[in-house]
Amino acid sequence: MADPRPDIRMDPTWRDALRTEFDSDYMAALRAFLVAEKKGGTTVFPPSADWFRALELTPLPEVRVVILGQDPYHGAGQAHGLCFSVKPGVKPPPSLINIYKELASDCGIVPPAHGFLESWARQGVLLLNSVLTVASGRAASHRERGWERFTDAIVRRVAEKDEPVVFMLWGSYAQKKAGFVKDVAKGGRHLVLKAPHPSPLSAYNGWFGSGHFSKANAFLAEHGRGTIDWALPERVG
Repeated sequence: MADPRPDIRMDPTWRDALRTEFDSDYMAALRAFLVAEKKGGTTVFPPSADWFRALELTPLPEVRVVILGQDPYHGAGQAHGLCFSVKPGVKPPPSLINIYKELASDCGIVPPAHGFLESWARQGVLLLNSVLTVASGRAASHRERGWERFTDAIVRRVAEKDEPVVFMLWGSYAQKKAGFVKDVAKGGRHLVLKAPHPSPLSAYNGWFGSGHFSKANAFLAEHGRGTIDWALPERVG
């Protein structure tokens, strides 16, 4: 995976920012692993055309909010390269349902029937998983193969931006991954919002009532970066 191949859909700003990562030995090893997985008959999610979907829809200069996930969904037809999001026609998973519940409580937004979050990504919300692929039916199967190092670099590039960005860190995993980002309250330029993961296992420990969506918009507006329309279109696909 030397230079991003022309057939890999990715915004040019990310191609430039991540060129040294694509030239690295660890990415070559990751590519060899993924090729071996496919040759061995393993079905990999999402399809390769969607591995970098978050970087295709949300150019680096336009990033206003970062939401971090862990792994893609490992069920057929779910993952499409954006964390927490599922394709049109797929039932929203439990964590996303809880995200919708908090969004309704925080901003009065009626949840849609789908779980397709692409409109957020097109507004500057980087919906980034830490690991960008997974084997069908085997959760976390592609961890510690190199993706984490690659997505660490993505988070660093965003943190280096001069424009203020909101980091919405849900759960200990996300909070550790972006733990180096300095909050505006501590002399940094970005807003770091932390809450438990919206999973049913932890949502009642502080996710509900966190108010992250309205806090993000208040910060962006205050710093001249507009606001995110968190209301998702009812009709997609």
